[in-house]
Amino acid sequence: MAAAAPPGGGPRRSQQPRREEEEEKEVAAGSTAPLGNGGGGPCEALRRRLPCWCATAAGGRCPARRRGGIPAARPASGSGATRQRPGRRRRGGSRERTGGGCWVPPRRTQGNGEQLYECPICSLTCTNLQFLEEHVDLHLEEHSFSEGGNMRDLELAQQLQHEEDKQQRLEEEKREKEEFKKLQRQYGLDSSGGYKQQFLKNMEREVDRGRMHPFEYHKRKADMMESLAVGIDDGKTKTSGVIEALCKYYQNENKDVRRVWLSAGVDHFHSSLGDKGWGCGYRNFQMLLSSLLQNSLYNDCLRDTALIPSIPKIQSMIEDAWKEGFDPHGASHFNNRLRGSKAWIGACEIYSLLTSLRIKCQIIDFHKPTGLAGTHPRLFEWILRYYSTDNEGATKVVCTSRPPIYLQHQGHSRTVVGIEEKKNKTLCLLLFDPGCPSQEMQKLLKQSTDGTGLKLLRRFVGGLKEKQYQIVAVDGILTLEEKTARCHASRVLTSEKIP
Repeated sequence: MAAAAPPGGGPRRSQQPRREEEEEKEVAAGSTAPLGNGGGGPCEALRRRLPCWCATAAGGRCPARRRGGIPAARPASGSGATRQRPGRRRRGGSRERTGGGCWVPPRRTQGNGEQLYECPICSLTCTNLQFLEEHVDLHLEEHSFSEGGNMRDLELAQQLQHEEDKQQRLEEEKREKEEFKKLQRQYGLDSSGGYKQQFLKNMEREVDRGRMHPFEYHKRKADMMESLAVGIDDGKTKTSGVIEALCKYYQNENKDVRRVWLSAGVDHFHSSLGDKGWGCGYRNFQMLLSSLLQNSLYNDCLRDTALIPSIPKIQSMIEDAWKEGFDPHGASHFNNRLRGSKAWIGACEIYSLLTSLRIKCQIIDFHKPTGLAGTHPRLFEWILRYYSTDNEGATKVVCTSRPPIYLQHQGHSRTVVGIEEKKNKTLCLLLFDPGCPSQEMQKLLKQSTDGTGLKLLRRFVGGLKEKQYQIVAVDGILTLEEKTARCHASRVLTSEKIP
């Protein structure tokens, strides 16, 4: 039972010191009591709620939120709460650590005897311990929310990165597929048809544009079908007699040429409506074969090839060489099939075909420039040695019995039919290009005295600047044993590299 108040209802001033002593004892007892033992003291609730925060930061922001309907402690005038700047000591209170390892809320006594408790986080002071507990709980909840938000942000960032990587992979795969299809179309491996389909399609386009009469369309279609049936080229793209015309020209004119070497006779073949854009390799083989057919040395090898085969027939001949075992790696590149396609062929296919016919040849690889500005002077020197002989004498024009040379570079191939040596010692190749139409080649048969028509054929060192060149040079015939040995060796097809 409480003691009676003195008359007049005034404050019991004589009991104020005793109350302060009792509260100090309670604070001391509460600060040293074990956590969770239910001991009294104003810091017991803080010890349960602040296992780590009590010993750390001061000066955080004070969230003005409600929790469970109880407002957070806020600065107020009078008997409410007042804010103190973080890190500043307040009279009557201190941030001292007690023996229990927990913060004792700094306090001070106002003039009216009320106790002020200070938040260990943001230094806010209040007069109600329950308000302080709720206020500190809001600090803890805010910290927990911040940590949870950081985790969610990290998970979201990882998810976005994963989706971005996945999208990049899909786009890269799509781009690779498109590039692969583009390469297939470029090299005639897209199953869009071969010589016959392209020939008919181009003729139909010419009729639609008014450049070809329907009667001519049907006539040329019938001729093409007959040519394909027998496997023989129709000869409509052929120009003969150019080498002979060149021989006469050099003997009579061209005073700036010291000496010229010409290959054996060779016919020029140019691309037609059926192979335009992809048939250069086949046309160059026809040129080379036309020269070999005129040389009796190769009669035995070519007894089954008395006439120039059509392009589809050449494709079939290369497939037969693959079946014999030549160049299995190259065959797999074309899926062992050329017929019915617009597939490009190069030096390896020419080598396999010639070797299967028992024609001795070799691949020379000029795999990098050997001169200034990306030129290939070693290529010119090699071709000069190929055509030149020791018993030439002082003859200006040397008409050799050497077959022409197949010359390949990236995207195109041509046929070397001779080489000039100028009076200043510079070298110039003479090339037959399948891209040159018959109308232009016919002009060489009526060569003018100024030699302007030779511009179609001449290529100086500065005119051949591709990164790499390959040549296929014919040099005799093979025995059956040599053919078998070369077939076995072609499982890993190699070439002679210069330099």
